[in-house]
Amino acid sequence: MSVAPGASRRPYFPERGNEGYWAERYELSLDYRVGAGRLRASAVISAFATGPLNGFTLDLSDALRVNGVVVDGVPARFTHRGDKLRVVPARGLQEGTLFVVEVEYRGVPRPAPSRWGGLGWDRLTDGVIVASQPTGAPSWFPCNDRPGDKSTYRISVTTGSAYTVVANGDLAARSRGASTTTWVYEQAEPMATYLASVQIGRYQETALAGPVPQRVFHPPRLGSRVRTDFARQGQMIDLFTGLFGPYPFGSYTAVVVDDDLEIPVEAQGMSIFGRNHVDGRRGEERLVAHELAHQWFGNSLTLGCWSEIWLHEGFAAYAEWLWSEASGGETADALAARWHRKLATLPQDFPLADPAPRRLFDDRVYKRGALTLHALRRALGDEPFFALLREWTATYQHGTVTTGHFARLAARYSAAPLDPLFSAWLRTERLPPVPAPRPRW
Repeated sequence: MSVAPGASRRPYFPERGNEGYWAERYELSLDYRVGAGRLRASAVISAFATGPLNGFTLDLSDALRVNGVVVDGVPARFTHRGDKLRVVPARGLQEGTLFVVEVEYRGVPRPAPSRWGGLGWDRLTDGVIVASQPTGAPSWFPCNDRPGDKSTYRISVTTGSAYTVVANGDLAARSRGASTTTWVYEQAEPMATYLASVQIGRYQETALAGPVPQRVFHPPRLGSRVRTDFARQGQMIDLFTGLFGPYPFGSYTAVVVDDDLEIPVEAQGMSIFGRNHVDGRRGEERLVAHELAHQWFGNSLTLGCWSEIWLHEGFAAYAEWLWSEASGGETADALAARWHRKLATLPQDFPLADPAPRRLFDDRVYKRGALTLHALRRALGDEPFFALLREWTATYQHGTVTTGHFARLAARYSAAPLDPLFSAWLRTERLPPVPAPRPRW
């Protein structure tokens, strides 16, 4: 059985990621002073050697100063420049060895520069936002910055008691000192480095009704707007659970920062919105649906290579259309037709399955990805299509996925070959015809 080939496996960011090991767990202890913007931190990284290692590297911003490195309890030699921390342990590591690296570091974190602006740890007017996609994680902790290297996390943050700290996973402990409070979060499900996040601000917590525990942290003055704009998030979870399968994490948190953001940002178990995204009239509700859908597509199921970004953004964009259809707005057919007309007027100069780094977050990737799924839905029919999505999320839950994985699974739901559909939508530059609407009897 032939299937449409997956995307190019060449890395979009070859300077990120490291050979010879996989990280299994990060334990981060951060002491941060909001006013001065200074960080004092330690990282304990448990890793598995995939081959013999006389040395290894970690990604870490050279804006931070490393004070010491220890491997398996023994001080190690290291150098740190060019955003690479190079470590030579006192004893070589054998293939298959589980080893532990401890890194002590400090400094004033700064966002990692990119074509999309600064990524990673960034200061707000009064607090911190961490938005690392795709390569900002080394701005605040040493890591193997590859999306396919997913690990569990313990994140401990100490900061001024006037501030609330939100990080990935469950709040495991909180202890208050004379002027500071320490917050400890445990992320049990494996997580990519770019999805690790810390949010610090003067926030109020609002609980939302729904089938899983939901919280929104927001500036107190925006409480009324938040309660209106996120009121239907529980209904979205109900809908997406029926269409995509069970919600993949124990809870879901939204953070509304007291600054304007160009776009919202997803993290694992969490999404971050700007104050400009809440208007008290549900004016940006599609974004609430989009970021929620990333918990299935992007956070639980994570691409192994950034060239396959459509597996995240195409699915989340299509979830917007599904929510619109289910909540009394435009149907998916109408939205597909409208966006097809729009894309037809724009340059058709890259294949969706390999758009190139500069187009990673191009809106054409999002909308053509959604159209690809709509075309597949029309080819399979509703019942097989959504059964496919539920098997997709169940089979690869908390794992790493490729376009090839999806194409092979989809082929099981179709009597006719799907190669022409996937080739036309994913691997050619020219926009295929709009998917035919469902017949209405």
